[in-house]
Amino acid sequence: MSLQSMTGFARHLRNSAGAQISWEIKSVNGKGLDVRFRLPAGFEAVEQKARAVFSQHFKRGNFQAALSVDRSAGDARALINEPLLQELARIAAQLRADFGLAQSTPEGLMALRGVLQAPQDVLTEEDQAEVEAAVLAALDETLVQLARNRESEGKALGDILSTQIDAVERLTGEARRDPSRTLDAVRSRLAAQVALLLDASPALDEARLHMEAAFLATKADIQEELDRLDMHVAAARTLLRDGNGVGRKLDFLTQEFNREANTLCSKANAASITSIGLDLKAVVDQLREQIQNLE
Repeated sequence: MSLQSMTGFARHLRNSAGAQISWEIKSVNGKGLDVRFRLPAGFEAVEQKARAVFSQHFKRGNFQAALSVDRSAGDARALINEPLLQELARIAAQLRADFGLAQSTPEGLMALRGVLQAPQDVLTEEDQAEVEAAVLAALDETLVQLARNRESEGKALGDILSTQIDAVERLTGEARRDPSRTLDAVRSRLAAQVALLLDASPALDEARLHMEAAFLATKADIQEELDRLDMHVAAARTLLRDGNGVGRKLDFLTQEFNREANTLCSKANAASITSIGLDLKAVVDQLREQIQNLE
């Protein structure tokens, strides 16, 4: 399966059941699956089934889904509520007689709420069920299109993530090969530290100082952090190859990357290692930021 970004957009039209049905859907990143609908009057009952359709296609993301249904494209006709129109005309005539108001026009009466009934307001139960089924079918088609768009963005995002993971591997290798970690460099550093302490206080036991310095040097060794960074790099590449639905796992892995980078900086006993650690933290921050957009 391929990687999928949580950012995307899709618009789809479908002429079915005597209506023109249009879905417009936008998605951005989110911790879970959150869908907000904007539905026309009379289609509120569609929402629950529409949420089930979303869950079949996506696991994460914040979605805004807008539906429009235009039955004027079909055979349905708008109807006039004649009893209401007659009553309003009677009231208008009475007001004109009592208060001398201007004569009402047909256009003015037709514009009053409830006089002109839209086609969806006069659908039979069978017609409404047919339109709702077409609405859900159109939604499924729109989500397929949205998934393709998100996969296209996911591919580009995957290329960026691969480049950043390569940078983590490169910096880990630089730290591993840093001259400050050679045996001669460690010995020289230990000797200098012991000599400095003996100059400050000649009464100190030189052998004990050597033991303490060696112990501190062992605690400052970053080999374990480097090994774990290599393992995390391999795990991240495996997840990228696995594809869809790995965003949470990669997000957790960036926390591990960051932990090792912090430890490397705290243990560093050379400016060169500190510099590498800081560069590593910067790359990990960029990696985490990009992964937030991955499903």
